[in-house]
Amino acid sequence: MTDLQIGLLSIAGILLLIYSGMHVSIALAMLSFVGVWLIKGNVTVAGKMLALAAGDSISHYDFGVVPLFVLMGMFISVSDIGKDTFEVANRIFHGIRGGLGVATVAANAVFAAVTGISIASAAVFTKVAVPEMLKLGYRPRFAVGVVTGSSVLGMLIPPSLLLILFGVLTETSVGDLFKAGILPGILLATCFSIMILVVAYRYPAYIGGDPEAQKKSAVHMSFGTAVWKLLPIALLVALVLGGIYAGWFTPTESGAVGALGAMVLAIAKRRLSPAGLWRVLVETGHVTVAVLFLIISANMYGRMLALSSITSYMASWIGSSGLGVYSFLAIYIFIVLLMGTILDSSSIMMIVVPLVHPIALNLQLNMVWFGLLTVIAIEVGLLTPPLGISAYVVKGALDDQGISLGDVFAGTFPFVLIMILVLFLCVLFPGLSLWLI
Repeated sequence: MTDLQIGLLSIAGILLLIYSGMHVSIALAMLSFVGVWLIKGNVTVAGKMLALAAGDSISHYDFGVVPLFVLMGMFISVSDIGKDTFEVANRIFHGIRGGLGVATVAANAVFAAVTGISIASAAVFTKVAVPEMLKLGYRPRFAVGVVTGSSVLGMLIPPSLLLILFGVLTETSVGDLFKAGILPGILLATCFSIMILVVAYRYPAYIGGDPEAQKKSAVHMSFGTAVWKLLPIALLVALVLGGIYAGWFTPTESGAVGALGAMVLAIAKRRLSPAGLWRVLVETGHVTVAVLFLIISANMYGRMLALSSITSYMASWIGSSGLGVYSFLAIYIFIVLLMGTILDSSSIMMIVVPLVHPIALNLQLNMVWFGLLTVIAIEVGLLTPPLGISAYVVKGALDDQGISLGDVFAGTFPFVLIMILVLFLCVLFPGLSLWLI
């Protein structure tokens, strides 16, 4: 068996093992070890090589960005900032049909700017926005659909855990990736809002809700109160992202500053008891360990693929086949969208990026642009059955168990279409991603 055949079999084996239920990290590490063993013909060499890969994978200072941004997101999640943001957004949009849906999108966009994790947004706004929409007569499918659909903003608007992972895997500047995510994130939130308004006025039966009842139920607050509620999150965004863009902090340092600021904020709002602090730290540890284990396994997998020469073979094949940049992107995005139906976001990133990164470099693609396209395509998978993670998070957090998982997926379908449209625009107009760099 040739090295190339071993590499091809490893790809098929990974998909088979994952689909059968094995954890992605275990499948990647195991098949990487077996692949190197078969290629080198020596189990000792395979063990030492993979041990070296594990040591090199997360020893760099930049990897500190992962636990720090996760910790910041956890503190934000327990500090009721999501609820405050939603109340202000509801006050702004309370007088229009579908306004509560637009308020949910707007609040999700603001919340995304300090969390970086889509499932956190999905969990928070399921508890905050869905009951309010149901109380005002909105259709259940729309209520859960708008929360699930807009939750993906958490992985696109910086800081984003997926952008950090892409930067780590491809040695691309995390700061540049964060800058690149701003305009596409704003565009996606705007398109979501426009879609809600168009449907609300053209097909009001789909949306439901009573604008007059919404107006009466809206939290009445003065301009000063609204500013006071938004001030903490605005300061935190300015501190974290402004510090990166101004050059005051590296992404890792901004994560540390943001985590400290979020902790102070949670304490000031009296939302962080000693038991709550312990839960936040433990949950941060769980998420961080899972992510770093994925990074280690992906690094092993990438080294095995390099040994098998499959990446260089695919790059030369694409070059000789005459496939251009857009043909390659079309095939790549289609594969990522398919994988999104059975795998979670981080797993897709860890499997696909080490394989296609050399090909993208060979085609001289801008890696920041390519990273944004990758994240948007992967995020579509959070909304698509059978494994749409955000849909499962929303379903699990619902107080009304009469709303089925099928209702959640059906409600997110219009948002999937909007995401694909924005992805298409980002492919055609790279400046949307690169303008701020």
